[in-house]
Amino acid sequence: MGTVRAEIAALRTLALAALRRYPLPDGRLTFVTHGENTTFRHESDAGRFLVRVHRPQRHGRNSDTRASIESEIAWMRAIRADTDLEVPEALEALDGGVVVEASVAGRTRAVSVLRWMEGRIHEASARPVHLRRLGGAMAVLHDHADGWRPPQGFTRIRWDHEAFFGDVMVYGGLRAAECWQLLPRELRGRFDAVGERMAGIMTRDQETGLIHADLHLGNAVFADGQVKLIDFDDCGTGPRLYDLAVAVWELRDEPEYEGCLAALLDGYREVRGIDATHLDDYIALRQVAFDLWYTGTAQQNPRFAARLDKVHAWSIDILDLVERRS
Repeated sequence: MGTVRAEIAALRTLALAALRRYPLPDGRLTFVTHGENTTFRHESDAGRFLVRVHRPQRHGRNSDTRASIESEIAWMRAIRADTDLEVPEALEALDGGVVVEASVAGRTRAVSVLRWMEGRIHEASARPVHLRRLGGAMAVLHDHADGWRPPQGFTRIRWDHEAFFGDVMVYGGLRAAECWQLLPRELRGRFDAVGERMAGIMTRDQETGLIHADLHLGNAVFADGQVKLIDFDDCGTGPRLYDLAVAVWELRDEPEYEGCLAALLDGYREVRGIDATHLDDYIALRQVAFDLWYTGTAQQNPRFAARLDKVHAWSIDILDLVERRS
């Protein structure tokens, strides 16, 4: 397990190299997060921007990283053009592209730059009003996807059964199959049972299409009574109910869950209908995906490794909870 600080420093150098290919003046580059991607905030007279250094194979073992990012940005641009939703605006590089590839010391990464979204994130202070606004915005997002024709070459993750339970994804630096092998035996058995149950549910689910796939309150920015949607890095084709499950998944074992769920569904159903019968099943699916991601990331990041046993225990608790209600 390498030194995370050294990894971030190396990626910061790479981000600085990439920024020379964007129409931005010199400014201050501040570290934000080191997770699926490594991100920095660039501040200058031109404003504030989010600089994303993308992890290779982020969108699956056989994915084309550049095409995947360009496709994500194509959808965000269409959302900005066709709806009133506020989503990130991509900054074009000097060559007119929205993705650059930068190399430093033999390391090459794809980099993209988005305008910073101002506002507050209420992930740790959720109230029903936040979920109602998020539900309404999510429904508009799904409506837009139903009517939008993606451009030629559009490629995003297919959030199907194989993506969740097969060997499609790469978590941290490990293939999904390797992460499954690292799970405690009891937990792997519980996850296998979720996979068996979800095979039938996902096959019968007709409410599918482009989804955000990570639209929890940590990816919602609130300002002036409105909600802005950020971090489309997981977007792809999948069950619409999965988007709703992700929105309330972290609250599933909290006292405020029922009120927040009702508000989310009310907000969504003001725009379009949804059958929420299998919501808890999709919450279980999200828990599987989260634990596998955490397990893979823990092999590279000591901070994740220190909490891995607690995450595994939380997964058991969540599965116990949703399966008692089913």
